Amino acid sequence: MPPKKAAPQEKKTLLGRPGNNLKIGIVGLPNVGKSSFFNTLSKTDLGKAANFPYATINPEEARIPVPDPRFDWLCDLYKPASKVPAFLTCIDIAGLTAGASTGAGLGNAFLSHVRAVDGIFQVVRAFDDAEVIHVEGDVDPCRDMDIISTELRLKDIEWVEKHLENLKKTGRALGNTSLADKARKEEIATVQKIYDILTKENKDVRKVDWNNKEIDVVNGLQLLTAKPVTYLVNLSERDYIRKKNKWLPKIKAWIDEHNPGDPLIPFSVALEERLANMTDEERKEEEQRIGTTSALGKITQAGYASLDLIRYFTCGPDEVRAWTIRRGTKAPQAAGVIHTDFENKFVCGEIMSYEDLREYGSESAVKAAGKLRQQGKPYEMVDGDIAYWKSGA
Repeated sequence: MPPKKAAPQEKKTLLGRPGNNLKIGIVGLPNVGKSSFFNTLSKTDLGKAANFPYATINPEEARIPVPDPRFDWLCDLYKPASKVPAFLTCIDIAGLTAGASTGAGLGNAFLSHVRAVDGIFQVVRAFDDAEVIHVEGDVDPCRDMDIISTELRLKDIEWVEKHLENLKKTGRALGNTSLADKARKEEIATVQKIYDILTKENKDVRKVDWNNKEIDVVNGLQLLTAKPVTYLVNLSERDYIRKKNKWLPKIKAWIDEHNPGDPLIPFSVALEERLANMTDEERKEEEQRIGTTSALGKITQAGYASLDLIRYFTCGPDEVRAWTIRRGTKAPQAAGVIHTDFENKFVCGEIMSYEDLREYGSESAVKAAGKLRQQGKPYEMVDGDIAYWKSGA
């Protein structure tokens, strides 16, 4: 007898909302540079930067282009009339203070705004400036990170506790026979596990290796600690240029202890504000003079990657465009991002990789080399694919 085929590995469900229109929120204590960072990121003054807590009350939103050398190269090749890069939607959220989980400051509004985003840019202050007051009195990034981590976790504990109580109330009458009852019991067990992770293990929900059934339950709860976090450390311009700051090793140690694997990006809002007011030429000259570059591109790319977003391209003389999809998206759903008809009447996709086009230099050369592939419904898109969709009438 031939050996049994190994069962195909179950595809891992992603934490977070399904969809491509995902948002990242800029979070931190008051006066750490969130609104100034948002302003330079979006080249606007939407965030009302002001030297007092709660200067930003309604979250402001901006779509930030995500830099990508592949997109630039494709634009050079096709010289299109229209160029549309990938975007990351960023939201500036009011500062959080200790006690937010119980409603202190603007606590409840703040936490509802965090619940509405899919990922977090946590801005941490590591610069001294007597003119910019710190809500806790002095600068201590590790204490600030503790405050935010604690507040988000406390709110999750409260949320999960209520949900667990309701489930247990309705779960008393459950039997062992029907599939629905069994599924309900599994859900109760998973919610109990989430509660124990938060209260006994003091861990963020995203730091646990959940199975797919558990991830469905976690996603249904929309927990704050399930959202990916990128730590952005706001340094003085001098410290950023010389790449030294007394707090950086301590912040890295804090992340390794509490949330290992989370990205840490040092940057300087003061420098970014200065560079944002220059022309492109002036900015290049200034970056050469001080021997460093803006960190905004790196930050945007990190935020995009943290949400498990990838992009594919459509190219032609009229338009080169990057389309944002979630990692693991199949071809019909990727086509549907352009228009629902492309998904509903999907026939196939003609796909080539960016690397092949780069290597062969033109579409006709890629085709001649046999590298243009026809892909059907099961095809999972790869970051950087160049696609032409065919759909039925």
